[in-house]
Amino acid sequence: MLRLVGVYKTYAPPYHALENVSFSVEKGEFVFITGPSGAGKTTIIKLITREEIPTKGRIFFGNHDISRISPRKIFLYRRKLGIVFQDFRLIPYLSVYENVALPLIIRGKKKKEIQRRVNSLLQEFEIVHKAQDLPSSLSGGEQQRVAIARAIAGGPELLLADEPTGNLDPFLSKKIMKIFKRLNLKGTTVVVATHDTSLVEEFGGKIVELSYGKIKRVR
Repeated sequence: MLRLVGVYKTYAPPYHALENVSFSVEKGEFVFITGPSGAGKTTIIKLITREEIPTKGRIFFGNHDISRISPRKIFLYRRKLGIVFQDFRLIPYLSVYENVALPLIIRGKKKKEIQRRVNSLLQEFEIVHKAQDLPSSLSGGEQQRVAIARAIAGGPELLLADEPTGNLDPFLSKKIMKIFKRLNLKGTTVVVATHDTSLVEEFGGKIVELSYGKIKRVR
């Protein structure tokens, strides 16, 4: 599904965020990208989402080199992705329901289909009672569940999560990871970037370990 081949990312003055990074993600896999702060985890996520372009190397989604996607067509590529951010990035003036519905509205889905899908997700993530609330009234764990529900509402082929438990306590962190595992068991390919080695060891899967922008090992 996803291949990084000899990827470098360099910023001024120069700073090498990534050096010769290569790994693959197969359809249906659960993959952790791990390493300490500054190892390059977020840079990899930004490259996969086409927020950034590699300085050198290639990134393939299926048979397509995403670095060569026309800027006008990036939105079509991103429809294949679900993205969960550490800071949630919920739209503050939209209700929980509206936040989760947004990807479906953008895709032009019919109202009844949107209602069915959103209500199903809110039930699954135990936040249906918060449907009309604004994000500011929610706890951190509730906001993260809304962010995950929004990320998967459109049925993405690949779910990416960048430090999704970084702002949560250990109990909520495990709860969120269990949601990702459940989604993976249903067929969604999942990539989680995290520095939390305890979660990596507990929940398992393929592990891509980074150190100073380089692949330390893949296991």
